[in-house]
Amino acid sequence: MIFRVRWPDGAESDCYSPSLVVRDHFTPGTDYPVADFMDRAGVALTEASERVRARYGFPCSRAAGQLRTIRQICAGFLDRPDARVRVLSLESPDGKTL
Repeated sequence: MIFRVRWPDGAESDCYSPSLVVRDHFTPGTDYPVADFMDRAGVALTEASERVRARYGFPCSRAAGQLRTIRQICAGFLDRPDARVRVLSLESPDGKTL
């Protein structure tokens, strides 16, 4: 699944999750304080990676890489208490917006 976000500086990114579990942690059209977004992404992507481990016997390295990228980007905004990350959309693997 892809979740598209807008960072506090206006840049947009597509973020990857190997599981639809991100639907449990993010709502499209919602702004999240940077630290909250980072925490939610950590929980969602760790859970998604563990689902991969349960099914295939190993965690999802792509989810871990996505989480590292999110944490790096968020680190640049943590000193701005008013900074928000907007979740623009959630898309299923077949490209349908959820």
